[in-house]
Amino acid sequence: MPTKVDAYFEELRGQQIAVLGLGVSNRPLVRMLLSYGCTVTGCDKTPREKVDDEVLQLEKDGCALRLGESYLDDLHADLVFRTPGMHPDNPALVKLRETGAKITSEMQVFFELCPCKIIAVTGSDGKTTTTTLISELLKAEGKKVWLGGNIGTPLLPVCQQMTKDDIAVVELSSFQLMDMTKSSHIAVVTNLAPNHLDVHKDMQEYVDAKKNIFNYQTQDDLLIVNADNAITKELVGNGRTGQFARVGKLEKGVCLQGDWICRDGKPVLDKKDILLPGEHNVENYMAAILAVEGMVSDETICKVAKTFGGVEHRIELVRIKDGVRFYNDSIASSPSRTIAGLKSFPEKVLLIAGGYDKHIPYDVLGPEICKSVKILFVNGATGGQIRAAVENAPQYQKGCPEIVDCKDFTDAVLQAAKAAKEGDVVLMSPASAAFDQFKNFMERGKYFKKLVTEL
Repeated sequence: MPTKVDAYFEELRGQQIAVLGLGVSNRPLVRMLLSYGCTVTGCDKTPREKVDDEVLQLEKDGCALRLGESYLDDLHADLVFRTPGMHPDNPALVKLRETGAKITSEMQVFFELCPCKIIAVTGSDGKTTTTTLISELLKAEGKKVWLGGNIGTPLLPVCQQMTKDDIAVVELSSFQLMDMTKSSHIAVVTNLAPNHLDVHKDMQEYVDAKKNIFNYQTQDDLLIVNADNAITKELVGNGRTGQFARVGKLEKGVCLQGDWICRDGKPVLDKKDILLPGEHNVENYMAAILAVEGMVSDETICKVAKTFGGVEHRIELVRIKDGVRFYNDSIASSPSRTIAGLKSFPEKVLLIAGGYDKHIPYDVLGPEICKSVKILFVNGATGGQIRAAVENAPQYQKGCPEIVDCKDFTDAVLQAAKAAKEGDVVLMSPASAAFDQFKNFMERGKYFKKLVTEL
């Protein structure tokens, strides 16, 4: 019997379909379209001589390729799947709309076709850990869970395997949300702070994009927000709105009472039982506890807290060498994320920071570095801005912290390793994106681990 997914893709036969961006997440989409006999053009700015064999295999399977710098020139299509990294107001997309093309995305179509409950998470920091936590809690309770989205796994290609009793847990970036017109049944906004202003026109556009995670909810749906955050505490959903707070006190919702995380005033989890380091992970648990309310027992929550070791590239202990602990926090692509990382350690650390410039302010980072860092190793496009933020901080005293300018990321890691003494913590938490020296934060994190392992 044909499914909703079958019906959608069968209707696409005979249409000209363009898939913009042939990265890992869009390749399963291309294969899915081809499997239904659709006419597909795959578009990517990577020149032909640099694409990998998997992209060339798509061509052999029937996908027409448009590659290189002119990949969007004179493009014609009936339906266009936008890659998340492309702004909806890109001139090529504007032109396509003017000629009658419909613009959509893999995530938009997944939301339209998904047969089960969707829990979605967004925010400036903590969204991957919170998304993973929600998934782990549900799985530990015996639920069938599909984890994906911005966390790395496309969900549309597996949509047909889902049943109405399953739960999809999805991480969503501002780029994915910008033109979404569907919202999840349960939406979590962990926090909001300046981020990705190299792509978004301004902070308001960034916040407005995030709001699409709940803008299309019904009165039966739930929005979960951080009451400690100046922006998110003002957000109100179309249905119920739940709040969590680590600092503030709430009569209803999830907050700290002493060392206990309490829901509506009743103890759920002793924060000392949380294996993950850092107060920001207490907040991540608070958001997750609200998201799974009524689906996961408190006993299961406590069991997962004691055993869940976290997600790669998020304050990940890489190695202890000669009494020095090396931590990989490559996910920290913003000042707020690095501040959270610094607060995870009681001692002053040796910090490796700097990278690609997303045009976000660094002044807030300066005071925290003065308070929490013994030696700062800066590199990359934002290295000078981070140095200036420290030197301009009221708490700064010349030589405290010591600041070392490094020629590149490798030099920063090696210099930090050389300077570290027994008992020290070396934290790679860049407060910047990776794109000036790496493809993404995962590649940066893996390279850091390689360097540390080879010391």
